Amino acid sequence: MNLVSLYKLPFSNTQGWSELEKVRPGLLKVFVFIVLPLSLLPPAMLYYAGSNYSEVFLKGTAVKAWSDIAVVFFLAEMLTLLGMGWLIKQVAESNGLEIDYHDAYLLAAIAPIPLWLSSLGLLVPSLAFNGVLSLAALGLSCAIIYHGVEGLCHTREDVTAAAIVQMVIGAGLIAWALLLMMVMLW
Repeated sequence: MNLVSLYKLPFSNTQGWSELEKVRPGLLKVFVFIVLPLSLLPPAMLYYAGSNYSEVFLKGTAVKAWSDIAVVFFLAEMLTLLGMGWLIKQVAESNGLEIDYHDAYLLAAIAPIPLWLSSLGLLVPSLAFNGVLSLAALGLSCAIIYHGVEGLCHTREDVTAAAIVQMVIGAGLIAWALLLMMVMLW
């Protein structure tokens, strides 16, 4: 698995996915080398932006305990990742597709990469910029799940893949909204 293969994942249901199936990276290796370092970005950037210019994003947040919020955010990311892998498997199977736990968790680990990287946008103290960047990252994550379902489940049923994306992203957005509420109420 290399960066060129990862780059192709949101844009194709064959390129990159067949390589992932062939290589079949261990989940521990994926966690240590991809998930862990990238999932540390959002809490770190949240801490940085919150400590330096949180008022740009939300009035009255300058005095919040941003280090505590960052730790809770990271733990919530890990719980969400576990839930997403399980949800991908359940929703795929309820739609008549076969996917094993390894592939479901692999997809759950790869799908948030654009979202994790978009947190670097918090280096720029602009709500509009970060909003646009986050929406673009969400679109790429949706595309990764969509093409991942097609590629890993070996289906070309667009409606089924779209239904799975809708359920998984819907659950992810609910979790994200709860995280944001937690940050605002902390």
